[in-house]
Amino acid sequence: MKRTIAVLLTIGASSLTCATGAANAQAYGSAINLESARKCLAAAEAEARKNNWNMAITVVDDGGHLVAFERLDNTQIASIRISQMKAKAANNFKRPTKVFQDRAASDVAVLGLPGVITSEGGLPLIMDGKIVGAVGTSGGTSAQDGQVSKACADLFK
Repeated sequence: MKRTIAVLLTIGASSLTCATGAANAQAYGSAINLESARKCLAAAEAEARKNNWNMAITVVDDGGHLVAFERLDNTQIASIRISQMKAKAANNFKRPTKVFQDRAASDVAVLGLPGVITSEGGLPLIMDGKIVGAVGTSGGTSAQDGQVSKACADLFK
């Protein structure tokens, strides 16, 4: 059984690498600072409020550790942890969590990768071509979460 799981994880990881191409090539840069993380939160919050969406918003550094967090009033409690997991997955795998969502439709092996979350809303934050952290949001549909995270990530382009 352990061998089967290891094989599936290996197949899933290699399939994911092939499917996502150069995303792995990006290096990590200096960690996002608190000031930038707060700007990220503000942009994401503004997008959520504009659309009347209750969201939890997480920003992590280049090691996947919490830098800043915000939960809008009336956001479901489960969204706290989900937003944190999305941010950490986007940072640690160096790609948007939507990649996993899309890939899971045709390759269930991706579901067995440790730390993967198969829901849009996690995005790496890139400054000067390097990953400095990630943002994760939860509270709406996958597309809504992605839209709110993009408001933050767009600050770093």
